[in-house]
Amino acid sequence: MDNSRAGFIVSTVYLWIAVVAFGGILAETIIIYPNVFHDVPASLGTSVEFMVAAGPADFFPPLGALTVVAAFTALAVLRPARKWVAAGLVSLLLGEFLFSALFFWPRNDVMFEEGAAVHSAEVLRQTAWEFETGHWVRLAMSLLTAVLAFAAFVRYQEHRRGALR
Repeated sequence: MDNSRAGFIVSTVYLWIAVVAFGGILAETIIIYPNVFHDVPASLGTSVEFMVAAGPADFFPPLGALTVVAAFTALAVLRPARKWVAAGLVSLLLGEFLFSALFFWPRNDVMFEEGAAVHSAEVLRQTAWEFETGHWVRLAMSLLTAVLAFAAFVRYQEHRRGALR
């Protein structure tokens, strides 16, 4: 497989994964979160009962890891689009992964692991509000990652077309 074909495949896969990740977070925002946060703390308990077989914690960590692998692969392969890929990787690692680990994971523990057995209703409501508010930052960073992946895709395709002429 020549470099041009490999670059096309890598740029397409990276873009696809970044867009799917953003779409998943957007769908979670529109479909799942209104149910999870509509009547805290009761809705938190209902959510835990409902998401027994699978939930966001089963979907997003593997998808996030796949996105990171795709971004590092794109960084190595898509030399003409490297600055766009690098910016997307920074957005992904800082704005999505690190922010999630430092901000969301502790709040997930409070709301869904410890819950009302450990925390008052007021603490759970405050934690849910913080989570929902911070989620808009995560959603924006996911959008930025997808946009930068698209910019990398376009830049690489422009370079590829120029090289093929």
